[in-house]
Amino acid sequence: MPMNRVSVISGIYIIFAISALTILSCDTDVVLKIDVPPPPETKVVEVREALHGVEIVDPYRWLEKLDDPETRAWIREQNAYTDHITGQLGGREALAERLRGLMHVDTVGVPLQGGGRYFYQKRGKDQPLDSICMRDGPDGQEVVLIDPHQLSEDCSLNLMLLSVSADGKLVAYSVRKGGEDESEVNFFDVDANADMPFALGKAIYYTVIIKPDNSGCFFVRRDADGPRLYFRDFGDPPESEKLIFGEGTDFGKIMYADLSHDGRWLVIRFIHGWEINNDLYIMDVLNDGELVPVIKGVDAVFFGRVYDGKLFIRTNWNAPNGKLMVADPNNPGVENWRELVPEQEEAVLFTFTGAGERLIVKMFRDLRWRLVIYDTAGNELGEIETEAPGSLGNPFDIDNFGKWDSDEAFYLFSSFHIPNTIYRYTISDGQGEVWWRSSAPIDSEKYEIEQLWATSADGAKVPMQVCHEKGMELDGDNPLLLDGYGGFNVIHTPFWHEAIAGWLKSGGVFVFANLRGGGELGEQWHRAGMRENKQNSFDDFIAVAEFLIERGYTSKERLAIRGGSNGGLLVGAAVVQRPELFSAVYCGAPLLDMLRYHKLLLGATWVAEIGSADDPEQFEYLYKYSPYHNVKKGVSYPAIIFQVGDSDTRVSPMHAYKMAALMQAANISGEPIVLRTLENAGHLGGMTLEEQVGAYAEAYAFLAWKIGLKLD
Repeated sequence: MPMNRVSVISGIYIIFAISALTILSCDTDVVLKIDVPPPPETKVVEVREALHGVEIVDPYRWLEKLDDPETRAWIREQNAYTDHITGQLGGREALAERLRGLMHVDTVGVPLQGGGRYFYQKRGKDQPLDSICMRDGPDGQEVVLIDPHQLSEDCSLNLMLLSVSADGKLVAYSVRKGGEDESEVNFFDVDANADMPFALGKAIYYTVIIKPDNSGCFFVRRDADGPRLYFRDFGDPPESEKLIFGEGTDFGKIMYADLSHDGRWLVIRFIHGWEINNDLYIMDVLNDGELVPVIKGVDAVFFGRVYDGKLFIRTNWNAPNGKLMVADPNNPGVENWRELVPEQEEAVLFTFTGAGERLIVKMFRDLRWRLVIYDTAGNELGEIETEAPGSLGNPFDIDNFGKWDSDEAFYLFSSFHIPNTIYRYTISDGQGEVWWRSSAPIDSEKYEIEQLWATSADGAKVPMQVCHEKGMELDGDNPLLLDGYGGFNVIHTPFWHEAIAGWLKSGGVFVFANLRGGGELGEQWHRAGMRENKQNSFDDFIAVAEFLIERGYTSKERLAIRGGSNGGLLVGAAVVQRPELFSAVYCGAPLLDMLRYHKLLLGATWVAEIGSADDPEQFEYLYKYSPYHNVKKGVSYPAIIFQVGDSDTRVSPMHAYKMAALMQAANISGEPIVLRTLENAGHLGGMTLEEQVGAYAEAYAFLAWKIGLKLD
């Protein structure tokens, strides 16, 4: 996940020189000596509290005050310590140059269509940030509409394309500072080549939709009490916004909305837990209809869109692998639903969209994505062929491949060793072509991906994707980086990331483990790794690591692990439960204090997936695995680098702060445990191109050093 280095005070380590330790790289050909002084001491101020009869002692609660001058001084000291360690890493600059070669290329996003115009984000090969561009026609001349480099001298403001009007005359886009989740929303008049005198103030927005007649917009904003759906005319002041839905909802809820292509039907997903359960509502906005519940109070997921006057609903209700239903939006009650695409035993029906008056259904079968085309009567018409194995779009997003009244669809394909490629597909004749392809320099034919399975502690079979050079010897001497996520019903398949490509080009092996908690094998797989079953995710990850060692793909000395966000929780739990199994750890933007995560930032929205320590039963399992509460003094921990964004307004950086301080005090191995706080970076994005290069190079060079991967 992109992060940004901060500048730090130099010369702080002279006082540590006498007590510096020497750590050797495990590479037998080149021994790299690194001076590792003791880490800076962190003040202990014990906070004691009783939770359900258990005394909890927190020695570093004071680090939760992120803007306190004492905390800021501590962060600077930690960054300086990290500078001292990582500044000695051999091959770091070589890796940075390799990453520049991979990243200093044009990048383009999947286009949104409107009125024959195509809008997309693009970053030129030597530009720090994405601009918003347009073509008249799919092959028209490119025009830069909004250039973020004109908004701030330090490139701290960045843009995101949100939505386009039906006629292509208006564009909604967000402006955010660094990596904050909060943003302002502006509306750009394409013909006037200027922003409209209308904007939405700084907040978190889940949905922004421009009405087809360009008179106003629907938007879902997270207010202080929770999400709310509003409508506002473009000519009216902010105080005139009309609340449509959400009054009385709480902060732990999430909401999304979708408007039918004819502007009549507004479909609302009111989510109680991330991809666990939600209510579904519909409203006839053209005829001033009332908000009507489609289904509510059921422990299942429902996703709806209206096409051709029909309400289509994807659900896993009584169908763990998903099915597609259809109903009359005028009579949307569940008693009127009819099955359109039944559940399939060997495939997960993930989502759907409409294009060319057809339904494009995104399915996951045989651990591969497939785009299957249906008519509105449920007849299968064909499949869009994709390279395999790989990813279609972003695993965290609901995809929009096209427009209902357009005969074309766009989709993005990538893999660990295959850069992003956008395809344009004509629905009527089933023909596809490359619309844009990345020029990132990698010989894709040099690598292969193996699909392997490990056996977890309880006998469950856990899939993994293993990428390496063809002809690799299984002699246990391969530097290997193991990644995982295992949560929130997310399906992970091989995806393009420049840091992974740089790792492969350096001769390393990369593995992604598809753990329980994810959605790769349906809702049962998801629920087997959430709440009271979360330990299964950690057991799966450990089992994959042991499998890779037993099969000769690597050894303990050559094994590094990484994880970000929920994956940061994963590697945090793995390293405190099995510290002897790994040689190096990257832990990014993590959740680690599982007794307090729900009290900070957006943590309340994850309680349905993870649980809350406020509940006595959930407290028991959270306390049992919470990484922060399971660090033991006097244990030999491996080398660890924590990396967080200073502008992360989703997961509090306090998790990494407290964990780094605790592990530095407890560790007796002499291995470095370092923390990097990245200026401007948020949970997802916010950095310029060169800042990303620096963050990736530092983290991956740290891992490479410990497991003997030559970067020069």
